[in-house]
Amino acid sequence: MIFRLKATQAACGTEVAAASTFGNSEFIRLLNSGTTVRLVTVANSADTTLGTASLAGGETVVLRKDQTDQIFAAHAEVLGVGVIIEY
Repeated sequence: MIFRLKATQAACGTEVAAASTFGNSEFIRLLNSGTTVRLVTVANSADTTLGTASLAGGETVVLRKDQTDQIFAAHAEVLGVGVIIEY
């Protein structure tokens, strides 16, 4: 997969009040920079949880979400950045 970075990588907030849309990005590259499994949560703009997933230590994924959906994680070791997928 090839992608273009939209911004600077940042630590995920650790509660819904500190969640981020990552610049209203549709695709978010997430990295668990720690060694412990961490829970990642996607919530809508009304702060309602839409889904959760666990990231293993050192795991990287690209998550697709609606632009106004927001992401937070169980620990600030989870880093995220908005990306544009290049096909």
